[in-house]
Amino acid sequence: MARIQSHIQTNSSEFRQYYAHNRKLVEEFRAKQDAARFQRPQKDLDRLAGHGKMMPRERIDKLLDPGTPFLEFSSLAANMAYDGDAPSAGCITGIGMVQGREVMLHANDSSIKGGAWYPLTVKKIVRCLDVAIENRLPVIHLCDSAGGFLPLQSELFPDKYMAGRMFRNQAMLSKMGVKQLALIFGHGTAGGAYIPALSDYSVIVRGTGAVFLGGPPLVKAATGEIVTADELGGADLHTQISGTCDYPASSEDEAIAIGREIVSQWEQPTKWSLQRDPIEAPYYDPDDLYGIIPDDIKRAFDMREVIARIVDGSRFHEYQPAYGTTLICGYANIWGFKIGILANNGVLFNDSALKGAHFIELCNQNNTPILFLQNITGYMVGREYEAKGISKDGAKMIMAQVGSHVPKFTVMCHGSFGAGNYGMCGRAYDGRMLFSWPNSQIGIMGGEQAAKTLTEVKLRQLERRGEAVDQANLDGVYDETLEAFKHQMSAYYATSEVWDDGMLDPVDTRNALGMSISASLNAPLDDKGYGIFRF
Repeated sequence: MARIQSHIQTNSSEFRQYYAHNRKLVEEFRAKQDAARFQRPQKDLDRLAGHGKMMPRERIDKLLDPGTPFLEFSSLAANMAYDGDAPSAGCITGIGMVQGREVMLHANDSSIKGGAWYPLTVKKIVRCLDVAIENRLPVIHLCDSAGGFLPLQSELFPDKYMAGRMFRNQAMLSKMGVKQLALIFGHGTAGGAYIPALSDYSVIVRGTGAVFLGGPPLVKAATGEIVTADELGGADLHTQISGTCDYPASSEDEAIAIGREIVSQWEQPTKWSLQRDPIEAPYYDPDDLYGIIPDDIKRAFDMREVIARIVDGSRFHEYQPAYGTTLICGYANIWGFKIGILANNGVLFNDSALKGAHFIELCNQNNTPILFLQNITGYMVGREYEAKGISKDGAKMIMAQVGSHVPKFTVMCHGSFGAGNYGMCGRAYDGRMLFSWPNSQIGIMGGEQAAKTLTEVKLRQLERRGEAVDQANLDGVYDETLEAFKHQMSAYYATSEVWDDGMLDPVDTRNALGMSISASLNAPLDDKGYGIFRF
């Protein structure tokens, strides 16, 4: 494949302006991420230390194979929720290597409300188990949870994708033959008891680990019985009498060692054979990405320059380069893995939508995973394009994308608006992983467009009623709408709500995608097939 010819001038004033802007965004992101990961009230740290407990990240570090990476999901989940009281939504999830096997990790963070589940905690855990199902990844649960956060029970308990979905997903993993291990470091209360109960293997730490549907206070209130946590659900009871747990451990270190030994007994998965070449670092420095992405969401840039700093050797075979030029399509390698890429270089017109649909079909024909790099305002609107069938052609692209049997991955590099988000494999479209950059924005339309639209609607209402036009009122509608959209379109809001699988520093994108592609190969390909294309 030919190397992309970059036209970026790294000594230009524009590059330096963009670079400074994006470096500042990344520094802010890193600071927020570090705070979510490590900043806790001293009293909570002292409480855990007094119980002889490690912090959850210490447990993960000891569990993972030395020197191997950990792809953490949604590190800034709930960053704009619950008054900041649930950093990372009170849990840690991600993909790592244990005994040479790719596994999904789910760890409760008992430094936050005793590891209680907030609504976004549940959403994050359900998502990690969805990823495990989609990619056939064994799951290791690091249990230390007080169960559901009762003041918000109506938001985390009754509906289809709430807490019950966690246990349903565990049962589905078992049905599929995907293994699960629970390491019980603290209490597993109420719903938290079902995590180890539904796992294939469980290890419980004597003295601090306990599993029960109702803790001592609830038991006393319900039955009048006075019992200690250890008597009610400790290691000896569950490994010697109830059989709920399999292995007792005298310490957290021993529990982790037993857990690693259990994983070493698991069969190595057979991955499906994706075309792979020797790994080659990008020819162009990924650090250049900071100077490529504009400091204004409305400014255009050439997505080829982004591709050149993500893919192996900066090499790219572009498909139909002279047709449908607002959508770049082509083949490249990431970590040696063959992948098809669709990247936005402007609004999606009829020809670019048709090009995208056809290229997606080719990737499916060739069993090639697909990467969507989003910077999209949507499909083109207007009478001319409706007459040409833009709705019909956009539907073809969506039909091809939804009908894909190969793994799909998405990165929101800049803008992600309207139906363009749909065609480019937004969250609703079953991509294996979806990541965002700190500069990205997502919404049904741009903030200024929404503000102008609602102002126009308000103006027409006044005219129909024969009322005087109050410009101050119209200006108020515009300003309120714009402010609301700015807040809700930010990358931090999106990742807080777990609309992505995590925010990335752009220079880390290549490695995140490499790990994601590798993990996806554990699941067999689905059968090929499409719905109806409207011609």
